[in-house]
Amino acid sequence: MKVLRHTLLAVLFPLILTLNVSAESGQFLWQTNSAGNDIHIFNIENFELQSRLVVGAEPHGIAAPDDGRVIYVSLEANGQDNGEVLWIDPQSLKVEHRLKVGPEPHAIATTPDGKWIYVPCRDGHYWVVDAEARKVVAKIYTGGRPHNTQASRDGRYMFLSPMGKPQGVTVVDVKAQHKVVGFIPFSESVRPPALSADGRFLFQHVDGLNGFEVADVEQLNVIASIEHSTKLGWFMPVNRFGYVTSEGFKRCHGLALRPDQEEVWSVCAEHLTIHSASDPSYPETHLMTLDGKGYWITFSLDSRYAFIALADQNKVAVIDTAEKKLVQYLRAGDTPKRNLVVELPELPSNKEIDAAL
Repeated sequence: MKVLRHTLLAVLFPLILTLNVSAESGQFLWQTNSAGNDIHIFNIENFELQSRLVVGAEPHGIAAPDDGRVIYVSLEANGQDNGEVLWIDPQSLKVEHRLKVGPEPHAIATTPDGKWIYVPCRDGHYWVVDAEARKVVAKIYTGGRPHNTQASRDGRYMFLSPMGKPQGVTVVDVKAQHKVVGFIPFSESVRPPALSADGRFLFQHVDGLNGFEVADVEQLNVIASIEHSTKLGWFMPVNRFGYVTSEGFKRCHGLALRPDQEEVWSVCAEHLTIHSASDPSYPETHLMTLDGKGYWITFSLDSRYAFIALADQNKVAVIDTAEKKLVQYLRAGDTPKRNLVVELPELPSNKEIDAAL
């Protein structure tokens, strides 16, 4: 049956539409397009679009182990009973496996060794996937709307950030058979998180705050609330989601520590605010204005560049982190959100691949 299945897939769903193959090495930006069906892959040496991979309805989350041997992508598939998690070979750009999970999976995370994938689904659970066995082995109930996930660098802990009433982050010990070991309460519903490399501090965007909160992971409590100097608009005191302006609704929804751990980068609508991470008061050091609403941040592995998805503009801002200057905008697909930089020995260039089944 397995042979027959692969034969049928090869006949019915040809992967490669056009080819002009050459091999290049280096770092590549993978940008999911959450209202479309594809991923844009850019070579960050020259900022050129290297490949476009069609994967299926609403690719949302993306994660990879440290060695970059596989890319995991979640397909939100809005309105369907199930979403999917994909295993993608980053060199051949072939989808090697598809696994059905709960409804509308969002920002997934994997342990650095790639063994475990945590998948937030809109059924109130985080689905735990054994990436080697390619099967779901556990479900962790958090309530709310599971949305964001953060793995510790040592692979020991997962931090689960569901939106809504829990108003906090569930801490899971991955190596203790995915046992819940703590809960960090925040002031409001949580949004994107960021974790220091040493695992000591968890940074969180929360609804209603033009800034971010900082929690001590060991103490399981918030130790700082940092406000940005920018103004977003008129605060909404009823639902506390964010701010209303003549240009529409605005809120904070992109947070990351630079890989060298020197700075905290926070995006709130069109404002990029940068804070020093070496001072416990996290002073604001730089402010930039983007050409659209920032939605997600990732960095090159050497901290040289930041890449910020502008969901309402269908493009990605490239920022020189040392100069704090815009380098250029990259044209992405429909509503880009999550993104990831991966270092690869080679990648086919000038390819357009349809891997959607």
